[in-house]
Amino acid sequence: MSKIFSYLKSYRIHMAIALFLMFVELIVELWQPLLMARIIDEGVLKKDLDLVLQGGAIMLGVSALAFAAGILNSFYAGHASQSFGYDVRKALFEKVQSFSFANFDRFSTSSLVTRMTNDVTMIQNTVFMSLRIMLRAPLLIIGGLVMAMVVDLKLGLILAGVTPFLIFFLTWAMTKARGYFLMMQKNLDRVNSVLRENLTAMRLIKAFLRGRHEIGRFKEANGHLREKTVSAFRLIEYTTPVLMLAMNAGILAVLWFGSIEVSTGQIKVGEVVAIINYGTRITSALSIVSMIIMVFSRARASGQRIAEVFDTEVDLVDSPLPHKEKAVPYGKIEFKSVSFQYPGTNTPVLEHVSFMAKAGSTIAILGATGSGKTSLFQLIPRLYDVTDGEILIDGTDIRKMKLETLRRQIGYVPQDVLLFTGTVAENISWGKENATEQEITEAAVNAQIHESIENFPEGYQSRIGQKGVNLSGGQKQRISIARALVRKPKILLLDDSTSALDLKTEASLLKALKQYKCTTLIITQKISTAMSADSILLLEDGKIKAAGTHAMLMRTEPLYRRIYETQLEEENRLYAEGIN
Repeated sequence: MSKIFSYLKSYRIHMAIALFLMFVELIVELWQPLLMARIIDEGVLKKDLDLVLQGGAIMLGVSALAFAAGILNSFYAGHASQSFGYDVRKALFEKVQSFSFANFDRFSTSSLVTRMTNDVTMIQNTVFMSLRIMLRAPLLIIGGLVMAMVVDLKLGLILAGVTPFLIFFLTWAMTKARGYFLMMQKNLDRVNSVLRENLTAMRLIKAFLRGRHEIGRFKEANGHLREKTVSAFRLIEYTTPVLMLAMNAGILAVLWFGSIEVSTGQIKVGEVVAIINYGTRITSALSIVSMIIMVFSRARASGQRIAEVFDTEVDLVDSPLPHKEKAVPYGKIEFKSVSFQYPGTNTPVLEHVSFMAKAGSTIAILGATGSGKTSLFQLIPRLYDVTDGEILIDGTDIRKMKLETLRRQIGYVPQDVLLFTGTVAENISWGKENATEQEITEAAVNAQIHESIENFPEGYQSRIGQKGVNLSGGQKQRISIARALVRKPKILLLDDSTSALDLKTEASLLKALKQYKCTTLIITQKISTAMSADSILLLEDGKIKAAGTHAMLMRTEPLYRRIYETQLEEENRLYAEGIN
């Protein structure tokens, strides 16, 4: 929590002004009952109209002062809280950007979204209310009790007598409410998760007629959220009647014993009225204490969730003594007995993988689903770190290279294509900051997508829907490839990125890639793609089963030969069906 509130330091002046103005309001509110007592005792009872008018004018004046202080207080409190929320949200986003894939595995996407929006807003509102209301209410209660005892110690002690009970009750309520609100936020994560999945997969849901099933899932998650929310708010609602009952009992006692003291001349009527006035002000302050409990409890729960993100140690960072080389000069890749298993698991995904890709060569990687192909790719740009062994690029262990230097020289096209809302040009130039129009066009031409883009209504300025919803699978893949090519990388990683392309387009793409001075690794299921590579790696259960050229593997590896024959038979069958 200290990390979160450290972002308030920049707004100390605004907070100090807001607190000062709040104290002005508080002083006026605590002084008014004394002024009213004087008007009653010295003016009304003695029929001194001038004193009554003078006292009334003073009360109007200080009320106007309190009103002005309240407006200015809201301005400064709002500025401090909104700026604080902006800084925390920005810092959270930057922290998430620094996460490794292993860090991301700790938090669901919906949970991170909720933490950066709902939870930060809750903390932000708490800061505002603290500067505007929260501190004022308890200070009014304390100040009212002190002033009541200053007016008359005996009657003031009656009001003070209920204070220990109230403190104990409020502490218990806040502790219990915090647990409820923490569970409530977790259930909100679940609702957001189901909602996000449904909005993302809406076409699939409709195609499979699973709408009712998904409605059931949402109702279940929404029901859990409702139950925890009702439990939390029910507890809060119970606090107000208990607090009011205790304070009203104290006020009745003051009236009873005050009337006795007035009749015996031990106290003036105006002083009893002042004490009653303090009692009613304390009661009105207690009426918003339930809201304070709710806000503070939710803020503590939200703060704990935000702190979890800030306290997460990024487990993939630059070496303390990074290699001084400013760029990857050639792109030679060497795996030396590399083993890898995902954090929190005991099953290795890759075991003792060793191979070398010469600078400028093309390596095709084949293997069944789950053989470790994508995991191998993710190790090269250090999205994960190897469990054992080492990966060298141009003879340097990648763990000794700066992450920015390493990744800036890699063009990565993932298996699941992701495009951003924006224009086609913006999506391609996303791979390189300040890419020129010529560079964008060149990348698109080599990715075999230029002609398609030219046929779009607005060409390169055509808008792409969320996740490329208005594009075909092949178009999305080729734009994603263009995004990688525009940065002219030394290492190009294509993770099954040509699966939606026909053989002619794919052949043109592979030919165009030869123009780039980069080392290319291609994960593919197509033998036709593998045949064009300089070397082929055959992965099986996380191990390299065979390596070599197409001709070599056809002679020495039965598994590769079976894959080739199966695909050849399938192509012949489809060709025959096409003729018929």
